[in-house]
Amino acid sequence: MIQKNKSKLGVLIPGMGAVASTFICGVIACNKGLSKPIGSMTQMGSIRLGKRTENRTPLVKDFVPTVDMQNLIFTGWDINDENVYDVALKSKVIKNELLEELKPELKKINVLKGVFDQKYVRRLSGDWVKHGESKLDLANQVMSDIKTFNKNSKIDSNVMIWCGSTEVYMEPSEIHLSLAAFEEGLRSNHEDIAPSMIYAYAALKMGIPFANGAPNLTVDIPALQELADETNTPIAGKDFKTGQTLMKTILAPGLKARQLGINGWFSTNILGNRDGEVLDDPDAFKTKEESKLGVLDTILEPDKNPELYNSLYHKVRINYYPPRGDDKEGWDNIDIFGWLGYPMQIKVDFLCRDSILAAPIVLDLVLFLDLAKRSKMSGIQEWLSFYFKSPMCLPKLYPEHDLFVQLAKLKNTLRHIMGEDLITHLGSDYVEEN
Repeated sequence: MIQKNKSKLGVLIPGMGAVASTFICGVIACNKGLSKPIGSMTQMGSIRLGKRTENRTPLVKDFVPTVDMQNLIFTGWDINDENVYDVALKSKVIKNELLEELKPELKKINVLKGVFDQKYVRRLSGDWVKHGESKLDLANQVMSDIKTFNKNSKIDSNVMIWCGSTEVYMEPSEIHLSLAAFEEGLRSNHEDIAPSMIYAYAALKMGIPFANGAPNLTVDIPALQELADETNTPIAGKDFKTGQTLMKTILAPGLKARQLGINGWFSTNILGNRDGEVLDDPDAFKTKEESKLGVLDTILEPDKNPELYNSLYHKVRINYYPPRGDDKEGWDNIDIFGWLGYPMQIKVDFLCRDSILAAPIVLDLVLFLDLAKRSKMSGIQEWLSFYFKSPMCLPKLYPEHDLFVQLAKLKNTLRHIMGEDLITHLGSDYVEEN
């Protein structure tokens, strides 16, 4: 059985902005006893084992041998010369009173020079960037950063998680179809290799698990999946499921389960953080839109339920509104119909905090991907779909978006890792006992 990893785990974060700094602040605050890791399944969630009559429901952290939060060590890359205290202060997510208590630890975490090309993220600019003869040279520089960080911090295992901005929309091209073609593209500076792919390549080449928190193409290509298989490395993605899409994956399965029809689902968002600024670029928004639009089709299956969902009109909008900062508002208008076709409406106004919802997702993905690596699991980790808007899956499969199916799959995977019986909720064994 897999043993608990009591050594340090190095967390590598391309994109040291609001999400990354909020995650790091939260871990340090919890480790100092200043707060609780609310929203984190690995820290506060429980899992049922065996039959209901056995009353075995331990906390997840007491059941699976994940790394303790106290053993997480952080580094990351971005395009401005800052430390994490500077980033957190600028992001205005964490209250200044708490930041002052975390200041000594945060100021020690300096942002490394990032791999950046404004062609892929047009609304951002910075001068704290790497330069190299080729994209392969840039990947080698990232690997050198990781080796230096591990040596200085006495670390022998890592997880990399992309918390950077959404890149412009890209379709897979020939350069993405094989590892050989991709590596040739790195050497020749091929335009279809985005910065996120360079980070992912560097991580996978070193056997480091990689998670994609944005809707970018990144590891959702055959070339990098081939590399993940070659190095026996877990990958997961894509696009953290936080606000509006989280609500969709809760509500849509309920409406479908009760066979209620839907005529239309209109969704709009306002947010003013760096994510909102980036998504103000139409090509970056298209990447996000593709991620958000796929959710309802997969859950509702209109081809199988044409009388209920075949005429569904689904529209998604994101609006950059600087005064709102990191406090995102997601508004949904849902036109449904029930018995005898009578119309009804549901309206949802979710006033949420983007980075506050994303931070515990980052924590769980880091710990679960490290667990997967130590459990000899490699390639796409579909059991982590629970955390993503646009879950990765094998090419012959369709992604599972139903939050409750995703949760069941995640917990059954944990049971499987630990040699416990899987739970099907059939219940026939109780009847047979009686």
